[in-house]
Amino acid sequence: MCGIVGISNPAISAEALTDDIQTMLAYIGHRGPDGAGYVVDNGFAMGSVRLAILDPASGVQPFTDKSGRFWLCYNGEIYNYRELKTTLEAAGCVFQTQCDTEVVLNAWITWGADCLRRFNGGFAFSLYDSETGDLFLARDRFGKRPLFYAKRGKSVLFASEMKAFLTFPDFAFEQDPAQLSSILGQWTPLPHQSGFQGIESLPMGQWLAVRNGDISTHTYTDLQFDTGPEVTSEAEALDLVRDRLTRSVELRLRSDVEVGVYLSGGVDSAIVAALAKDFSQKPLSTFSVEFEDTEFDETPEQRLVSEHLGTRHFSQRISHADIADSTPDAIYHAEMPAFRSAFIPMYLLSKRTQEEGIKVILSGEGADEAFLGYDLFKETRLREAWNRLPEDQRRSQLEKLYPHLSHYGPKDIAAVTGLYHQFSTEKMPGLFSHELRFQNGQFSARLLNDAVPPFDEILRYVAAQDGYENFSSVEKAQWLEYKTLLPGYLLSTQGERMSFSHGVENRCPFLDPDVFALATSINLKFDDGLTEKRLLREAFRGRLPDQIIDKRKFPYRAPDSAAFAARRPDYLDVLLSSGELSKIPFVNAKFAQRLANKVLTRPAGEISTKENQTFMYLLSICLLHRTFVLREGLQTPVLPPLQRAINLTQTGKAHASQGNFSSLT
Repeated sequence: MCGIVGISNPAISAEALTDDIQTMLAYIGHRGPDGAGYVVDNGFAMGSVRLAILDPASGVQPFTDKSGRFWLCYNGEIYNYRELKTTLEAAGCVFQTQCDTEVVLNAWITWGADCLRRFNGGFAFSLYDSETGDLFLARDRFGKRPLFYAKRGKSVLFASEMKAFLTFPDFAFEQDPAQLSSILGQWTPLPHQSGFQGIESLPMGQWLAVRNGDISTHTYTDLQFDTGPEVTSEAEALDLVRDRLTRSVELRLRSDVEVGVYLSGGVDSAIVAALAKDFSQKPLSTFSVEFEDTEFDETPEQRLVSEHLGTRHFSQRISHADIADSTPDAIYHAEMPAFRSAFIPMYLLSKRTQEEGIKVILSGEGADEAFLGYDLFKETRLREAWNRLPEDQRRSQLEKLYPHLSHYGPKDIAAVTGLYHQFSTEKMPGLFSHELRFQNGQFSARLLNDAVPPFDEILRYVAAQDGYENFSSVEKAQWLEYKTLLPGYLLSTQGERMSFSHGVENRCPFLDPDVFALATSINLKFDDGLTEKRLLREAFRGRLPDQIIDKRKFPYRAPDSAAFAARRPDYLDVLLSSGELSKIPFVNAKFAQRLANKVLTRPAGEISTKENQTFMYLLSICLLHRTFVLREGLQTPVLPPLQRAINLTQTGKAHASQGNFSSLT
């Protein structure tokens, strides 16, 4: 199943809830076009839409235990479900299906919330105890699958996507300027933020209980570093990297439908494709984005990997017009302000993937966070050591860190040196590693009138984390990436929200608990600190062409303001018209119009990175306001084929006394 929704309100009858739950499901029908199902009770309703991947014939939801007491709606996959099933069978559980849904339900009944630590997967689920009326919600440890909830009076609403709340005419969507300031400052929401007032995102690694209308949240796991095996040599480290990634890919290929791979042109997705090929009985299907604008294109590397591995390759060509024309739909599915346009080609790629009959995709997301792939990590090390280094060593370290600087003039090197001087000491407690990145956020925050300072919220967030102060500077950088940009943008806006907009499930082998534990244990022990992902690259040298193994990271980007300047779509009136901008009271209309006019009329080379970024924020905020706040241009949602409809007040309930819930109190 690939999308869940629900309502808890003790004052509403089952019959009155039936129409609402069906409409909520229709709003997320794109996530699971193969079917829908729901269960209603007095005071409660929940349902799910299905993308049939495991046991298509028997995995219909909502799923119940043999007593009829516990009901589950489940989104995602537990990749180690076969191993868990064996353990549960030894404990006396009897299974009727081959799907992981039944494993999730029996694991919860048997182990309570402790089962969550045993799950290796991306998931979000809701579990209803029809005897007590209690509701439980849970989300995976890396935030792979979304889950939002809102409390309105006596009602608690939840859904995989916030658009399900459009079901209710009196549900007022209002963008939250304080949250927007935070999002603009750090490029992404914090784990609990939705961007809208009164709507919460359940953070990764947490579960939630609703009892008698009261909500309580609980953390079942958090990021811990250096928890992997004791490794004494680099050769052993390389063997373990190969072994754990191979196992991770093998687990994520468990499916009753064909699994493909997204090829970016970089080493991460190439490794995933190479390992997936080893387990494929027929040519592997791979998919890539190809840009007409060569500044962003990696087609030669994509084709090289495809030819090397003998894959059945599909390339989706993207023009400026494609980006501009698809933006409103992509923003509707993202539900979140975005600082770049790179998610829009992924929206189009998922459409192509679905058209080619592929429901499941593997990608390389999470590799940069695990194996220190971003310049951010190297910069943090050098900035931290900057004041201890003599001048000649500073220059040599910069040249190693940025090999391309040898092609630049002295002014360019001097500019980087000046930045390092300026940011060699911590200015925001706990955020040293990200202070350079956050500078653009200061400019973007000017979009808002009287906004809360953009970094207040994240400063409070890191200050509240137990043990954070004991992390090294690089570990803090990793922790921040795993808590912010990865779940808030890469896995969501650019990742699963775009893939599920067309009913495609994205799986990420690098987001495996064992891979994470290994990587964070060996990186700083054997890495040279200057070559990104060195251990990962060396582990697969000889398996892929050297051109791919040695390729410097090429950040995935797409044309931003240039695409809109070339196309000038009609919807740009949301930010060019003073009348339209006046509908959003928290937007600084004069600054917004001045910025929009500049980026849409000047040559692309005259537009800075921070101006491009701020333009994309402005456009997405305005389109979200038009769609969600004003509810203009909404299409009628369509409910997938209804496969199961249960009314517990009519069917009766068997309440066998079972289950170990001691850990939930």
